[in-house]
Amino acid sequence: MQSNRPLADGVAVIQAAFDAGVNFIDTAELYGTYPYIRGALTRTGQNIIVASKAYAYTYEAMRASVEAACRELNRDYIDIFMLHEQTSRMTLQGHAAALAYLSDAKQQGLIRAAGVSTHTIEVVRAAALMAEIDVIHPLINSKGIGITDGTAEEMLAAIRFAAGCGKGIYAMKALGGGHLSKQAEQAFAWVLAQPGIASVAVGMQTRDEAVLNAAVFSGQPPDSKLWVKVAKTPRRLLIEDWCVGCGQCGQHCPMQAITIVNHKARVAREQCVLCGYCGAYCPEFCLKII
Repeated sequence: MQSNRPLADGVAVIQAAFDAGVNFIDTAELYGTYPYIRGALTRTGQNIIVASKAYAYTYEAMRASVEAACRELNRDYIDIFMLHEQTSRMTLQGHAAALAYLSDAKQQGLIRAAGVSTHTIEVVRAAALMAEIDVIHPLINSKGIGITDGTAEEMLAAIRFAAGCGKGIYAMKALGGGHLSKQAEQAFAWVLAQPGIASVAVGMQTRDEAVLNAAVFSGQPPDSKLWVKVAKTPRRLLIEDWCVGCGQCGQHCPMQAITIVNHKARVAREQCVLCGYCGAYCPEFCLKII
């Protein structure tokens, strides 16, 4: 969705990941990637774990989301289906009906596990104590970029607590929304060293990235030439639609490349050096380097 890949190109990236040994793919109703994943699954077979999520908060809306995922992915069930981006204990309560459907769907065999994705420590700790939730998908990276209510160390403590409660944990944003891309090797090593994390979802937009990441995560020494090639891939600062124009990014941009226009952040691409400083100050986590 972020890089506007044509269908055939997107399928090829996912297929390259599968060929390199990846067997778990994360998506969401919002991402619009079901056709890409279906194309790759058609070539690979069904021995791939698929996790998806939806913002639905009623029983019937979540039913429609799960059924749509099964239909669009051409699968009889989805391995993990989650409440998308929960922000507090209150939002978890507000999605109780949707979670009730996921519990019923698990009994019916339409999903195998129910879960929640979040950028907050509060939700990780709350979900750890909820019997209906099997899997938690928290944001975690070495710099804590994107965690909205604390530090990386505090999130790690919450993750260890949840894992100790028997929840499956798979992490997101190990590269901080791309802001740690220039130090990717160190960022990956850091997240892989953390106890309690069973898997990590990493965004990939080229076949080279898929091959490189698969090597890193399987403990193989990556090809140095491939590191250089991926590092040289042209990237840009993406400002998501939900930017509220608070101005924190622009105030901390050393290149003065970000301004606020009509209550939204805008970047002057000729000035932006992709240093990643802005991402650490965005309270809405709407700045990504892709």
